[in-house]
Amino acid sequence: MYWNVATEDELSESVAERLLRSLSPPVELVNRFRRRGFGYLRKNAGKWRSLARTQAVLLLTDLDRAACPPGLISEWFGEHTRMPDRLLVRVAVREAESWLLADHEAMRSLLDSHSGLPDAPDTLPDPKQTLLTLARQAPREVRLGLVRQEGTRLRQALRYNSLLSEWVFTEWEPERAAKRSESLRRAIHRIKERALEFSGK
Repeated sequence: MYWNVATEDELSESVAERLLRSLSPPVELVNRFRRRGFGYLRKNAGKWRSLARTQAVLLLTDLDRAACPPGLISEWFGEHTRMPDRLLVRVAVREAESWLLADHEAMRSLLDSHSGLPDAPDTLPDPKQTLLTLARQAPREVRLGLVRQEGTRLRQALRYNSLLSEWVFTEWEPERAAKRSESLRRAIHRIKERALEFSGK
């Protein structure tokens, strides 16, 4: 079964790919679809439905300020419209950064500190800001790679996505992180479940 991933940005794409790489046996990733922000994903809801008729699609987005994942999915795809079997939509609560923060061991390696790491990252109102705040005390290379410099308009440094994406593939362990993130635990469970179903089709 061929898989595709549709995500908001480079970091979310890396997380989605890392989740698929952790499957056993591994699956083949054929396409990566992403733009800046969730608007692209929502606008192309019909495209993901169509593609899912023949290939598996993992769509990963952030909950952000939406009330709950089911409500967000219903808003995008229609509450009474049946989703294609091969379209798997997963929502990070509230952002992909909450899933990253959930792996304390990998975070300690990145930040060279265990101070301030949240035990329940899914409950954070702004996981990205929490990560940026923690990164201010990180070693110089990590700090400059993640935290924006004064006088710039960006919320984070230019290397934020690329640095964290590399770390996701080399240090971050989804199964370990899932112990502190319920939304990640559910995502891993559903991806494994669907992968097993698809392998028999």
